[in-house]
Amino acid sequence: MRSVDLNADLGESYGRWRLGDDEALLEVVTSANVACGFHAGDPATLVRTCRAAVANGVAIGAQVGYRDLAGFGRRFIDVAPDDLYADVLYQIGALDGIARAAGGRVSYVKPHGALYNAVVAHEAQAGAVVRAVADHPGDLTLLGLPGSAVLAAAGERGIRVAREFFADRSYGADGTLVDRRHAGAVLTDPDAVVRRIGQLMDTGTVTTTDGISLAVDCDSICVHGDTPGAVEMARAVRAALDDAGVAVAPFVP
Repeated sequence: MRSVDLNADLGESYGRWRLGDDEALLEVVTSANVACGFHAGDPATLVRTCRAAVANGVAIGAQVGYRDLAGFGRRFIDVAPDDLYADVLYQIGALDGIARAAGGRVSYVKPHGALYNAVVAHEAQAGAVVRAVADHPGDLTLLGLPGSAVLAAAGERGIRVAREFFADRSYGADGTLVDRRHAGAVLTDPDAVVRRIGQLMDTGTVTTTDGISLAVDCDSICVHGDTPGAVEMARAVRAALDDAGVAVAPFVP
């Protein structure tokens, strides 16, 4: 039986600001990309999220980002590679400590937002992220966009990589995500998303905004926790995978 992971961005609430329904999503997904406090998430939120992930048997990943709470990590920051290395290593270490206290551990790393998009082609920042992942003693996997600079650099360092597909985001002809500022970049119709999942499982392709059928390598499917109707979307995606005879399981050991 084919197998694929289903992940979501979680732990993004901050203080009195509540974002997403982490508890419900953790009953659906198999991997949780948990915020580390730089783009979102406060310590109490991260403790609750890690405890709930462990209770549900969900793999925990460190979702590392720029130091950008005000912008939710969705603004590019031209940070020096050595500073970015330190920021990423700090975030992984902080979340791993919380995860271990909850009875789990951080098993993979996924960049967030603008950092995720930057390391598709920004080799200096990609290298900084990879150095941090390599230097952490947790034997971590790196989750990212197929064909990206960060996955290539990780492969050269002997780091395990996993390739990600976004169920609720539009793709350009070059295989990158359409900028959120453009209309139609974020998909909110569960039926449309389910059709995309069916196409992905049947043909290994996604239709781009230009109408091109683009081949996609996929180890993990992402549903954003802050997308409107995220829980219903995740349930619909999981049901579509079940209907296609695809096992849903974490991509990490």
